[in-house]
Amino acid sequence: MSFKAVLFDCDGVLVDSEAITCGVLRDMLDESGWSMTLAECMAFFIGKAVREEHAEIERRTGQPLTEDWMQRFYQRRNEALCARATIIAGADAAVQAAHTRFDGQIACASGADRFKVEMMLGQVGLLDFFAGRVFSGHEMPRSKPAPDVYLAAARHLDVPAEHCLVIEDTTVGITAGVAAGATVWAYCPLPEAGPALLAAGAHRLFPNMTELAVLLGTS
Repeated sequence: MSFKAVLFDCDGVLVDSEAITCGVLRDMLDESGWSMTLAECMAFFIGKAVREEHAEIERRTGQPLTEDWMQRFYQRRNEALCARATIIAGADAAVQAAHTRFDGQIACASGADRFKVEMMLGQVGLLDFFAGRVFSGHEMPRSKPAPDVYLAAARHLDVPAEHCLVIEDTTVGITAGVAAGATVWAYCPLPEAGPALLAAGAHRLFPNMTELAVLLGTS
């Protein structure tokens, strides 16, 4: 089946941000009473909305997850991202290839809040490619792994989801793309992560964004 649009996740696909965000989250949870390593924090939270894990956070910390706590997290996270977030190597070429190949029919569909997504895309020079086509799971009835954000992006582009190619890097995001009816390709720089991504429903793995740029030019 030929694709008519490409829907990109943001964190870990376009912007190297996941370790930064989880580092801030790990520190704040540790201050609240839930201690874990950065690797453990990333394994649990990557691909998920922090708010949607409130029950586990409250169980582990013994404290309610308040709006004040979330706002402090957002502030510390945003400061860290502004200081340290960088583009995933080759992502600019991949986005340019998709934009050219599909006549601008691309979107960014993230589980994160809109401010964070647009801030990061602007910081790494990709926002202009996605102007007016950024979709946040925070603005949907359900965030990933539900398909809502990908379905919203497909509707906006007026392309049936089954004709969309989703680019993801986590099992949570892949599950969302598959549930939307899209074809999902997974960015997989670490070979050991491949089996889990395929098991979640990814149709293809690629190890770097330069290869994705080539694939998009011929799909």
